[in-house]
Amino acid sequence: MKFKEINLLILSFLISLPLLAEELKLENNNTEFNVYTGMFDFSDDGKRATLVGVQHQNENLNRDTFLGNLSPVTGAMITADNASYFYTGVQAQYKIGSLNFTPSFAPGYYNEGNGKDLGHVLEFKSEVQLSLELPKDSQLGFSYNHLSNASLGDKNPGANSYMFNFFKKF
Repeated sequence: MKFKEINLLILSFLISLPLLAEELKLENNNTEFNVYTGMFDFSDDGKRATLVGVQHQNENLNRDTFLGNLSPVTGAMITADNASYFYTGVQAQYKIGSLNFTPSFAPGYYNEGNGKDLGHVLEFKSEVQLSLELPKDSQLGFSYNHLSNASLGDKNPGANSYMFNFFKKF
């Protein structure tokens, strides 16, 4: 599947979300989707690539802890070089007025495709995100993440990425 086809698939998914929410009677705004795009491994001139991704969070699974409000997240991203990453993990959310600060950690499966060899199929994503709440249960944000295999592989070059995010609750 080519990168343009992936973008079209994600756009079709976004357009159908309100219809899906209506069909499933999701009236409590308990499901949040995050669609993002940005630059994968922007610090490596030879292997940087555009990326797109989607992430899901179900607020029914949130828990208030001594670390703040924690919730599970699941997502996937793909680059223009057909590298892909599927992950599930946990995020904390801290509200500062209409701003949200959201650090997260998620292990996942990485496939290099024609992109960068990160040294192992198991990679760990550490991310920080800053977002601004908008009307109609939406947010706009910016995030930075680092993928690393924690030296599980023969090499561990890592990858630094930045993304622009759009969030919508249903």
